[in-house]
Amino acid sequence: MKAFCGRASLPVAGFDCAEESEEYDHHQEIARSRYADMLHDRDRNDKYYRGIRAAVARVRARGEKVIVLDIGTGTGLLSMMAVTAGADLCYAVEVFEPMAAAAKCIVEKNGFADKIKVINKHSTDVTVGPGEDMETKANVLITELFDTELIGEGALPSYEHAHRKLVREGCEAVPHRATVYAQLVESQLFWSWARLRPVEVQGSRVLPPPAVGDCSGAHSVCDIQLSQISPRSFTALSPVCAMFAVDFSKPVSGAPRSYSSRFAARTGGRAQAVLSWWDLDMDPGGGIVCTVAPGWTYPRPKTAPWRDHWMQSVYFLPEEREVAEGQDLSLVVCHDDYSLWYGLGSRGRDAVLSRPSCTCQAHLAWTRARFGELNDEVRTERYVSALRGVVKEDGVCVGVSDGSLLPVFAHLLGAKKVLSLEKFSMSKRVMEQLLEANSLGGRVELLDVAPEQLTREHLGGEQISLLIGEPYFCTSLLPWHSLYFWYCRSALAGLLRPDAAILPRSATLHMVAVEFRDLWRIRAPCVTCEGFDVTPMDEMIQKSLDLREAREAEPHPLWEYPCRALTPSAAVMTFDFTRRVPRRPIVGRGSLPLVRSGRCHGVAAWLEYSLSPDISVSEGLRRPVDERGGCEWSRHRKQGVYFFRSARESSGDGGAAVVYDVKFEPASGDVTMDFNIESR
Repeated sequence: MKAFCGRASLPVAGFDCAEESEEYDHHQEIARSRYADMLHDRDRNDKYYRGIRAAVARVRARGEKVIVLDIGTGTGLLSMMAVTAGADLCYAVEVFEPMAAAAKCIVEKNGFADKIKVINKHSTDVTVGPGEDMETKANVLITELFDTELIGEGALPSYEHAHRKLVREGCEAVPHRATVYAQLVESQLFWSWARLRPVEVQGSRVLPPPAVGDCSGAHSVCDIQLSQISPRSFTALSPVCAMFAVDFSKPVSGAPRSYSSRFAARTGGRAQAVLSWWDLDMDPGGGIVCTVAPGWTYPRPKTAPWRDHWMQSVYFLPEEREVAEGQDLSLVVCHDDYSLWYGLGSRGRDAVLSRPSCTCQAHLAWTRARFGELNDEVRTERYVSALRGVVKEDGVCVGVSDGSLLPVFAHLLGAKKVLSLEKFSMSKRVMEQLLEANSLGGRVELLDVAPEQLTREHLGGEQISLLIGEPYFCTSLLPWHSLYFWYCRSALAGLLRPDAAILPRSATLHMVAVEFRDLWRIRAPCVTCEGFDVTPMDEMIQKSLDLREAREAEPHPLWEYPCRALTPSAAVMTFDFTRRVPRRPIVGRGSLPLVRSGRCHGVAAWLEYSLSPDISVSEGLRRPVDERGGCEWSRHRKQGVYFFRSARESSGDGGAAVVYDVKFEPASGDVTMDFNIESR
């Protein structure tokens, strides 16, 4: 049986459908699963193992037979820990069929098949009784159902059902307790990810629409590696507050709840955002703690364990609020069965918080990184400077990007006739609000037509003298997906004046081979974990990767994932926007000499746009690599990362090089990559 699956396709500006096998979606999920990352988390594994040993010992001390329920077993690791610790029987529940099959294989391979029963069901469908999934209720409950927000994977409903149907009263739970922490901060960096700032252009001020400023924002959590944000980037207005705790050994409710924490403001400032994370107490006494706190909360930040499966959260307040030093305040958190949200109260007046809901469309059309990009003053000045050199008062300017301010800038710089193609309806509504807020209605015309649908009638019988784009498109995942601009330029070729200016003029694909400090863990085979053989999981993941993903790059925001450059960065391919997309593939071949010692985990790739002979914008490295290989990456766009199947050692003497063969296929917009490390 076949299934139609979405796949990025530049000629159609988004996702095209391709016919794949019915297992394709499963392979996609497995390939991007991060199971390996969790098993490489030694701190997590050690804390779970210690907590499980202690729980089994407490049940044994009561003279009871130890029956374990492991919800979301994954590889079966925690169940194997429990049996090794002395459990008599484990019921290992896993809803994802391929993972359940792998767990059965791993359990058998390690010799635990007689004591671990893998159940391929959602825990809420598990039955108890003679001849049922579970013969009897469990007295030890083990789970790893947590995400960055703690409850986003449905932990509360799963616990609620388990206590009602699957475990005995007074059961031991591992983890025993979770505590959610929060800190109120002022931060221009964080706030730039939630609100649009005014922009100064040619003596005029472009104001954000009032609806955007008044909007409470998107409900979805902003999950990031807070360890990579310097504490100098924010001002703490509150202490770290313990907001609420959940005791997993007792009945749990997924019903909406709210909690508050009172404090005196540590300093004056503008309350804008809340930083949040959580701890797991693996035992009732709180002696075994697994924390997700950012590294800068540790006495020695470099000792903080790295995790990608659990990060930290930033929540934006519905509106920024001025607070005074010493002011009595109350930080309020609410949750339903899957998510959290925060608000700010004051003495005697805790806020009654409704779930945030975007009413302005901007928080639905733009990501947090996109807000940051639009608020980047240095980036804006580069585009404005480049536009000054090409805008003509008597010409026709057409913008091709989603929700771009460039057409507005072009008008303010003197262009009398400006059109912007806004194919994405939500983005178009945001731009309509912005034009209205700045009394520019009619000065910049928004058209919801595709480039191939644009006609001379739309242009008033004239031709395009200036075509502009950032480029930015909501459907872009990898850097080269923004090359859709090139396809738009080609579709508009018949409407361009012979001397038409194109901005940007070209894009260059850059690459550098890198050693990751930690990101390599998401792809590295585990082989063994806490003494257990988990190679069936490694084989399952590699099989799924080999279908497509092992030959493709993945999008990652590398500013969150430190790495060292082991080679110089190099431009490997150029896309000339002043010409149409060619019919033949563009091929880039060459080598990157390994000039620094280290473990080469893969290659990072990004685009750099040429706006004019002396102005460019990079979506990757913000400045040249330093002498030690240090890299500073853009926070606005994700870079492409091609992982080697296994890390390669580099002596750094230049005697070896990463040899690349990169091809851009115009018919599909695919960029394929092949790399080898060879001696020179």
